[in-house]
Amino acid sequence: MLMTIMAIYTLYVLISIYTSVMQIGYINQAKRKSAILLSAAEFLKAGNYAVAKEKMNILSTFVDYLLFIAWIGFGIKALQENLMIDNEVLLNIAAVMGFVIINSLISLPFNYYEKFVLDKSFGFNKSSVGLWIKDTLISFVMTLLFGSLVVWGIYEIITHFTLWWLWSFLFVFAVVVMINMLYPAFRAMFFDKLTPLQDEELDAQIQVLMDKTGFVSSGVFVSDASKRDARLNAYFGGFGKAKRVVLFDTLLEKLTPKELLAVLGHELGHFAHGDIYKNIALVGAMLFAMFALFGNLPESLYMEMGVAHEPYVMMILLMLFMPVLGFIMMPIMGIVSRHNEYAADRMGSELGGAAGAIELANALQKLVTENKSFPLSHPIYIFFHYTHPPVIERLKELGVDLVDVDKSALAGKCEADI
Repeated sequence: MLMTIMAIYTLYVLISIYTSVMQIGYINQAKRKSAILLSAAEFLKAGNYAVAKEKMNILSTFVDYLLFIAWIGFGIKALQENLMIDNEVLLNIAAVMGFVIINSLISLPFNYYEKFVLDKSFGFNKSSVGLWIKDTLISFVMTLLFGSLVVWGIYEIITHFTLWWLWSFLFVFAVVVMINMLYPAFRAMFFDKLTPLQDEELDAQIQVLMDKTGFVSSGVFVSDASKRDARLNAYFGGFGKAKRVVLFDTLLEKLTPKELLAVLGHELGHFAHGDIYKNIALVGAMLFAMFALFGNLPESLYMEMGVAHEPYVMMILLMLFMPVLGFIMMPIMGIVSRHNEYAADRMGSELGGAAGAIELANALQKLVTENKSFPLSHPIYIFFHYTHPPVIERLKELGVDLVDVDKSALAGKCEADI
């Protein structure tokens, strides 16, 4: 059984690296051809950024593979032999969180390089080292606190229920839903400063859009995201009356009011079509599959690893294998998500009136340029990684000819999550 798990993980790594290599080769060829959507200089720059990110992803994947082998081979056993804690609850929490802490520390150099070397060289990073350290420490403390509570909850379920994997799935799924509800509040509390939108005319226009789709929110807020990053984005967060519309200040700076309304119309399209619930259902299906699989592993696996069949070992194995199951599910989630994006685009253009499609196209153009998103990708890479259709395909679906797109964006005005 151990060899089977190792073989599956190895296959996942090989496919992942293969898709990245294909993407790098594809972009290196495409970036030297005629520019699409971007100026020649920005097209080349976006291609170089995409290639650099993919090279870093290959290295990160390889390091994760070595970590997987280390944990399976001796790491979990070392934890079991060296954690001398009599209290079973504390032992399980310490083991799982020790695993999380070690992996987080190993990933720190990659996070630092991405932000202060790669992103900085391409003009994205606006954060200071001090702010990055502060953000990292806050995230670390929150992970320890809430992660420990989740581990405690799963431990209690494992020790008290026969079908523990089913009840654990329901518990973790409830936690995921709660995180989605509380995310805007936590982000505002610890990371971003949110202020109510001061442009009364724009606020009124946004309210009209929300009324058309039945979206009720607690307000429209502006995030001071520019203190960390130059990318453009916006998000709707929370459930019920706690929903918020949050606009990055970078988005307000770069888009015209009509383009901004087109972007929000797209997001409201997701709300009107119930896409958030579809996404949660897909995540739930993935979690169910993970818990069903790792809740029924044979005893022989633990014997082959030389470890006791303890709750924390099962939790660590589940977390180790999570990237594999996520990778397997990603094509399915991507197909559904890309379909939803087309539908949201159509609604965003309809809400924008007669010129809605053009305004959304102009907004997409600027988002591609500002976020240095290379507009072309290898088909196999799209299949495994893309949750959004390539921007050119989105423009075609909108019925917008590239000659109709506002070329002023080419003067310098990765696609955001819209």
